[in-house]
Amino acid sequence: MGASKSDFFSPQQNQTADIFKALGHPARIAIIEYILSMNTCICGDLVEVLPLSQATVSQHLRELKNANIIKGTIEGNGVCYCLNEETIKHIKAILELYIESSEKKNTGCC
Repeated sequence: MGASKSDFFSPQQNQTADIFKALGHPARIAIIEYILSMNTCICGDLVEVLPLSQATVSQHLRELKNANIIKGTIEGNGVCYCLNEETIKHIKAILELYIESSEKKNTGCC
């Protein structure tokens, strides 16, 4: 049995790739922006806000949850979602590291 291509990369690199892959769809960005604008956990009203079916919204929520970008709690018959603050801080740290490294090594070659 062969190794998966992801086996050649560090757990940190794989986690970062999973996060950014989940962020790579405009509907997921819209979901995150909506959660941020509500300043509270959201429960089931995303279908009313987004031009997507319930099944499609659920799939996007599942992708965000699998990447630990959002977390959900069961309340009654529904699930309430909010941002996972630890993952958001992790994303910020990654981007800051990339920016700082780029600024330090920018030789003007491109």
